[in-house]
Amino acid sequence: MPKASKETASEHETLEGYEGHFEHFQDGWTVGFETYTQDADLSPFFKGLPDDQCQCEHMGYVIKGKVAFRSGDREEVFEGGDAYYVGPGHTPILYAGTEVVEFSPTEELGRTMEVVTKNMEEMESASS
Repeated sequence: MPKASKETASEHETLEGYEGHFEHFQDGWTVGFETYTQDADLSPFFKGLPDDQCQCEHMGYVIKGKVAFRSGDREEVFEGGDAYYVGPGHTPILYAGTEVVEFSPTEELGRTMEVVTKNMEEMESASS
């Protein structure tokens, strides 16, 4: 059986306010070990996806802190000790001091991250 941890994950991403460690399992799921060090509403990064929202489902567990997901006109907050499921059609709101472990379908996550990465690069070059 495959396993992964923050330390053994094969992919690592560090951005201002964010640290992520990812492992892609053979059966089509990705686990992410994520830490947020500043508050952020990530909705601008999802522009260009259907309804300008993340279309990937996620299941996760909040180790400490809190994370929120906005879907339409409602927002749901998950705090330390909460397990969560969020379906397609949402945008995340991150809070400093939060750690989560999140599972997502690899293929859909990849399609979503292509758009997120493109938007991040465009925003970065516009501010330079």
